[in-house]
Amino acid sequence: MRYEGPLYRPPSEADAFILQATIGCSWNHCTYCDMYRSKRFRVRPADEILADIQAAERRFGAAVEKVFVADGDALVMDVELWEAILEACRAAFPRLRRVSAYATAMNLLAKSEEELSRLRTGGLSQLYIGPETGDELTFKRIAKGAGFDEHAEAAKRAHAAGMKLSAIFLLGAGGTERSAEHAEASARLITAMDPEFVSLLTLTVVPGTPIAKLQAMGKFELPSVTRMLEELRTIVALCEPTDALFRTNHASNYLPLGGRLPKDRERILEVVDRALKGGIALRPEWARGL
Repeated sequence: MRYEGPLYRPPSEADAFILQATIGCSWNHCTYCDMYRSKRFRVRPADEILADIQAAERRFGAAVEKVFVADGDALVMDVELWEAILEACRAAFPRLRRVSAYATAMNLLAKSEEELSRLRTGGLSQLYIGPETGDELTFKRIAKGAGFDEHAEAAKRAHAAGMKLSAIFLLGAGGTERSAEHAEASARLITAMDPEFVSLLTLTVVPGTPIAKLQAMGKFELPSVTRMLEELRTIVALCEPTDALFRTNHASNYLPLGGRLPKDRERILEVVDRALKGGIALRPEWARGL
C-alpha cells in the first residue's frame, strides 16, 4: 500500500484497513482544520487504488472486516469509481462487514438518491460527517461550506439510502462569543440529523490555521475548559436523537464519556456535573491530542 501522510481516521476505525483513495480534502477551507493543509486534493488513479486493495488482500486477507476509505471526504469520488472500489473490497475481503468514509454535507447533497442507493447496495454502509456546530453564524465563521438545513437534508438522504451516520461536533467552535448559541444549536442539529452515532471533540487551536490567526488578532477566544464542559452538558441535555451511541472518546477531549442517548442521558449528565464540581479528574493537557 502507498500512503501519503499524514493519515487520519475516526477512533472507531482503529482496526480498519485504511484505503487512501483520495489525497487531502476537496473543501479544505475549514478555519480550525490542519489535517490536510499540506496536501493538494486529488483522486488517485483507479489502478493505484485497486492495486492497494490487492496488496491488502495478499497481506491481510480474511483478517479485514472493516475498510475506511480516506482521505478527508472520499464520498466526493464518482459513483462508478466507488462501485469499482466496493466490488474489489468485497472480492478481496471475505469477512468484510463495513465500508465507511468521511463525507461533507456538500458532497452528500451532490449525489442523487439513486446514486447513494447504489453506493449502499455496493457496501458503503457508514459515513462520518462533521457539522461541528448547528449555529448559522458559527458555520460561516469556521467556513464549513454548509449550514443547518444542508446538514439536516444530507442526513435525510443518507438515511433514505440505508446508510448509518456518525455526526461529529466540536466543543468550543463558537468561541466565547457564541458558546451558548453553538451548544444549543448543535443539540437541535443532532435532533434533526438523528444520527446513529454522535461524537464530540474539543477544539484545539493549531498554529498556522486561520482560526489561530484570528486568535492572535483578538478576534477569536477559545472558551475555558469549564465553559466547554458546560457546552457538553447543554448538548447532552437538549438533543433528542432516536437512539444514538454517544462518545467523547477522542484524544482532544478533557472528559471521556460513553453511552446511548437519550437512554443514558441522566447518567451522562451526572458525570458531567461531577466533573464541573471538581469531583472527577480531567485529562491533562499533555495527554490530549488531535
